Amino acid sequence: MKSIGQGVREIRIQDEGQYRVIYMATFEDKIYVLHAFQKKSQKTSKQDLEAAKRALKEISERRRS
Repeated sequence: MKSIGQGVREIRIQDEGQYRVIYMATFEDKIYVLHAFQKKSQKTSKQDLEAAKRALKEISERRRS
């Protein structure tokens, strides 16, 4: 998911609906879940993408300090 950031990936789950987990696993030996949500339309909403971007920014800032 380059639209969010380098190294960000997505897991797609289909089980009585569609769900997505956006995560990053390139910092040390940790997996950071940036955002998880139920997908209700074909296109991922701007709100969901922005939530993942905010989480990535927060994690990056914490790692620098």
